[in-house]
Amino acid sequence: MGRSRTFTWEDPAALAAAGRTMAGLDFLRACLDGTYPAPPIMKLVDGTLEEVGPGRAVFALEPGEDHYNPIGTVHGGVISTLLDSAAGCAVHSTLEAGTGYTSLDLAIKFLRPVTVETGKIRAVGAVLNRGRRTALAEARLYDAEDRLLAHATSSCLIFQAPAASA
Repeated sequence: MGRSRTFTWEDPAALAAAGRTMAGLDFLRACLDGTYPAPPIMKLVDGTLEEVGPGRAVFALEPGEDHYNPIGTVHGGVISTLLDSAAGCAVHSTLEAGTGYTSLDLAIKFLRPVTVETGKIRAVGAVLNRGRRTALAEARLYDAEDRLLAHATSSCLIFQAPAASA
């Protein structure tokens, strides 16, 4: 029997424009409290921002069949999305208004398989070093028993955010 999943999202340009006007931590807190909607990628993978603080961000996901690869485990791209989001938002939480960032690289080590039976997983991101132009962050993926499932490091480029387009 076939299965289906439907999702909707808000205009990402409006979300990005709002983000340029606020300090990173304030913006992420506004996303967390529902002032701003989740970005489309989180709607796609059904992940949620659970916590944010200075230099720290936590994302969660309840694995589902729709996350599976052909061999019956959660696809590495879904896990990578959570880890990239946690590391990137940890960096974002340190930025001043009008400042942006982008990932320069993302290195991931997958340590355990993730399935529906794994239950809720959490990606905990933290800034390891923040300079004027670059930042280094890590993210660790845990299951409900705090077993480490995957680990990532990310280098991010920090830049002046472009003005909103007309």
